[in-house]
Amino acid sequence: MRYERFEQLPVWKASIDLAVQTYVTTSKPPFRRQHSLREQIERAAVSISNNIPEGFERGTNRELLAFLYIARGSAGEVRSMLCLLERLPGFRDLESDILNSKSQAESISKQLGAWIRSLQDSGLKGQRYVTGRTKKADQARHEREEFLKKLEEIRKGASPAPEKP
Repeated sequence: MRYERFEQLPVWKASIDLAVQTYVTTSKPPFRRQHSLREQIERAAVSISNNIPEGFERGTNRELLAFLYIARGSAGEVRSMLCLLERLPGFRDLESDILNSKSQAESISKQLGAWIRSLQDSGLKGQRYVTGRTKKADQARHEREEFLKKLEEIRKGASPAPEKP
């Protein structure tokens, strides 16, 4: 599926959910006296959801990849901070919130990793490089693939006529 807007991206939606969950968690009492810790985890969570669209809107795969790596790094930072919170005695009451957020951050990191690999394996340069000529070539390639697919279906469906004794 080709996404036209970053708001359609499942990984961006997941990153927004993580940012919201992070703000919900950091509004709880254990964070009241932990200003720098609270601000750092909030900034890291928001960094994920901000870097995905920043790269997406640039129009080149090279720039998109750079921002996806930054977003993935921020997801790792969130997970690292959540691991710290698990070890701090003042945050024991938030154990289920922390585990849920760690799971979300890990899922986001895996999604970003898969997207990065697919971009690296593609020959595409990005939306900025799409011209009328490249659109026509892409359409012709797509039509050729569909034709060959139908031809193969016809071949498989056709069975030889039974031999007469």
